[in-house]
Amino acid sequence: MNRGVDWQGVEEKMVIFTDLDGTLLDYYTYSCDVVRPLINKLKKAGVEIVPCSSKTRAEIEFYRWQLGLDAPFIAENGGAIFIGRDYFKFVYEYQRQAGEYNVIELGMLYNNIRRKLDAARQENGLDFKGFGDMSEAEVATLTGLDMASAGRARQREYSETLDIIGSEVELKHTLDCLKAAGLDWSRGSRLFCVAVGSDKGVAVEVLANLYKQKWGSIKTIGVGDSPNDEPMLAVVDFPILVQKPPGYWENIKLPNLYKVNGIGPDGWVKAIEELTDTR
Repeated sequence: MNRGVDWQGVEEKMVIFTDLDGTLLDYYTYSCDVVRPLINKLKKAGVEIVPCSSKTRAEIEFYRWQLGLDAPFIAENGGAIFIGRDYFKFVYEYQRQAGEYNVIELGMLYNNIRRKLDAARQENGLDFKGFGDMSEAEVATLTGLDMASAGRARQREYSETLDIIGSEVELKHTLDCLKAAGLDWSRGSRLFCVAVGSDKGVAVEVLANLYKQKWGSIKTIGVGDSPNDEPMLAVVDFPILVQKPPGYWENIKLPNLYKVNGIGPDGWVKAIEELTDTR
């Protein structure tokens, strides 16, 4: 396949910004077992792996722990960047501290988003349910997550996840009403993510600039599978699109986009091994 870029001979420090669901993680089981051996090699080689996901801080922390990652991460579709307090040794701007992190906040806070959603629902008679309207058991049933994972998914800070009920016509009406209420939405692998001011692309650029302050020169890689990954893929040096089951790519058109022949984590491994020469 013609990749459109020279993937070999890259000498700068590499930073991989990666989606999680259906990309680094298996679409059905949420397992990270396929990527674990390669990630161990990448860590030894000094490659930074930055989750950039619609998932919450609690969810991403779980997978960072499983994979032994310590780089910053971008949560809730760019709503916030979480950076270990001692990770960058220089002064930079952030909005608050939470636990072990300095937090750069880019999106509206969850409670304010919920107020906007409730107002839009009442004014327009919309039929949807957010994670905040559901119990852990309901979230688990809807997503296929186990109960503990469903609990982490409900710990939202900068976005709400919606299950929108109805026909395609009703879906379009709901989304139009949300937009009119000043809410941004993106479609993920299964559900809709609603936020205000959050943007994966902006978050990646902010964090990439901090890495440039740290190292001087970097090469950025982005890996995703869905339309909500397009803002991230648009701002990296090497954008990669993995396939969705049973083996197709979403309709994303970007210069130099590498559409790898591989579903989810299998595609992730294939493309990153090519780029980093870690086969």
